[in-house]
Amino acid sequence: MLSDPSRTLVIAPNLKRRLSGVTTSIIQLIPVQNRLGQKIAVFGPGLPDHLPKLRFRDLPRLWRAPEGRPFRIWHARRNVEMLMGVVMRDILRMPLRLVFTSASQRVHSRWTRFLISRMDGVIATSHKTASYLKVPHRVSLHGINAERFSPPADRSEVRRALSLPPGQKLAGCFGRIRHQKGTDVFVDAMIRLLPSRPGWSAIVAGRTTASHTSYLAELKARVTEAKLEDRILFVGEHSDINEWYRALDLFVAPQRWEGFGLTPLEAQASSVPVVASDVGAFQEIIAQGTAETGLVVAKDDLEALAGAIAAFTDDDARRDAAANRARPHVLANFTIEGEAERLSESYEEVWQRFQA
Repeated sequence: MLSDPSRTLVIAPNLKRRLSGVTTSIIQLIPVQNRLGQKIAVFGPGLPDHLPKLRFRDLPRLWRAPEGRPFRIWHARRNVEMLMGVVMRDILRMPLRLVFTSASQRVHSRWTRFLISRMDGVIATSHKTASYLKVPHRVSLHGINAERFSPPADRSEVRRALSLPPGQKLAGCFGRIRHQKGTDVFVDAMIRLLPSRPGWSAIVAGRTTASHTSYLAELKARVTEAKLEDRILFVGEHSDINEWYRALDLFVAPQRWEGFGLTPLEAQASSVPVVASDVGAFQEIIAQGTAETGLVVAKDDLEALAGAIAAFTDDDARRDAAANRARPHVLANFTIEGEAERLSESYEEVWQRFQA
């Protein structure tokens, strides 16, 4: 769907063809932002046709200010997009102001710090991310589609439809299958726990790229050696992953590194408590303490992860209480509509600060 440049107030570039978490975030956010009246269009490859988009041939029209505003906002999420924005604003003299969303949780390179210093507004996706920024910024945590990720009316019916083992409680680990995602830690924890918990099974769902097929083969070999092939199930990648969340009693996010990490939010929105490693924004999006929705443990710590999982598998009342609190926690703090509204506030702040 083509967008009219004269009416486009915000441009969300995506200058990376391969699907990534950043691309997925853009795809989910743009329709919501437009429903809120933000008049935003995408620019670049690898994005679905239903999103309003600008073409390369539309770029010369960006020398004119849009209707109703003195300039457009270029919302970058990668270095190359910041650089293109700087060129368009400072060299080509287009009426643009630049906003950057940072998800990185490490010390930025000198080049990245330079680009960030040229931005007119900076957004951090978590407080941990914000701690690495040296410029004024806002914090806006990601949200999710709480309509798509929602609890089932009948969990046993969902399991039947997915051909999952009847009469078993299920712990799941979803996402790309690779060392970075800690899939092996989850598998090893379940190999340790399941023999003494006959009422539980485990699901591993996600894509395995060609470079990680040997990693997956090794995990399956461990499961076979433990004689748990019928209780630790590798179910592959699914576009209807929301249905698989609805089948779970517990979700585990054992990542060794993560920029933000949406899976714990998707699980909690489905009324599933979460055990996660302390990476990404997990410490900020999982409620712990008196109103817990899950537990966060040290990354790459099999002992701690297995202990946290056992705390929920062995205590039905605790697990049920966390499950009941999980969805209200997401609805109050982490909806995609809330994220879109926070972005709107960031854009408005830039417009107000730089208006002619």
